[in-house]
Amino acid sequence: MDGKRIAVVGTGANGAAFGADMVRAGLDVTFIEQWPAHVEAMRANGLRVEMPEETVTTPVRVFHMCDVATLREPFDIVLLGVKAYDTRWTCELIKPLVAPDGLVTGLQNGMTLDDVASIMGAERTLGAVIEVAAGMFEPGVVVRQTGPAGTWFGIGAYDEATRGREAEVADILRHAGEAEVRDDIRSAKWMKLVVNASEFLPSSILNLPLAEAIKLPGMRDVMVASGREAVRTALALGHDLVPIFGNKRIEANDPDHYATVLLDEVLTGWTLPDTKVTVLQDWIKARRAEVDDINGLVVREQEKLGGEAPVNSALVEIAHQIERGDLKADPSNADLLRSLLD
Repeated sequence: MDGKRIAVVGTGANGAAFGADMVRAGLDVTFIEQWPAHVEAMRANGLRVEMPEETVTTPVRVFHMCDVATLREPFDIVLLGVKAYDTRWTCELIKPLVAPDGLVTGLQNGMTLDDVASIMGAERTLGAVIEVAAGMFEPGVVVRQTGPAGTWFGIGAYDEATRGREAEVADILRHAGEAEVRDDIRSAKWMKLVVNASEFLPSSILNLPLAEAIKLPGMRDVMVASGREAVRTALALGHDLVPIFGNKRIEANDPDHYATVLLDEVLTGWTLPDTKVTVLQDWIKARRAEVDDINGLVVREQEKLGGEAPVNSALVEIAHQIERGDLKADPSNADLLRSLLD
């Protein structure tokens, strides 16, 4: 990777933490960020990453999004850390600075592969699945609950155009966690979406950390039901049950059971007592969350297939009520969530 120029576009909790690991490894990394206060805090004080085992402050080179037009040298590797709904415009923004043989990888939730490829071209697109627990509640400070030893990446080619180049990105991500090449990145991303569909909205609607939310009567059943709809949707779309999170095989080749297995993997391996999912973090900051890119995607794909995903559909509607201000995220919503299984 000597001489490779790397850009991390979207340096929230995940992007900033991963980028800082690469900077400390001696790589040439540029941060590009849209939150002005965060940019100024990093410029003034470096990036502070608080982990259970240590706190590390790293000086970083960072630019505002509006400064991208002033940059001239192309990047060989671009890692996208923006929200799924910001993918397309971010790709258009950075496209003039991606080298002709460069690679762009979305370290994101949701199925952003096609969005990236539609703008960058299949020949410059790789996909990724990530698992990490981190948050950001003040500029310049990341609370990373799982450090590099507890972070996992799966990297895969968009199609044959980038087959064989996966290691170029996997190698740099190994400075931030375990990274492996996956042959079927679409199926792997859908399996991660199953997990996200299970955990994101129920715990956020309750305004509780995931570990607390699942303890409430009936909440595990709601999460499992949502995940089962997502995994059935993935299979109906032609994707496969594949292992993720570093596992080498699937213990039980049963779709409904696998949705439960994936949820349990997150609860036991990546969830601390105070872990708040990304949707809840966005709502705490009064920001729009990836509701339509996770659970909403399950609903839309089922509609295309002529089916339905009633639990996900109801969760999306409740989430939209919260984002409109018609409903408050609160533990008192537990009865409302339990009613989804009636």
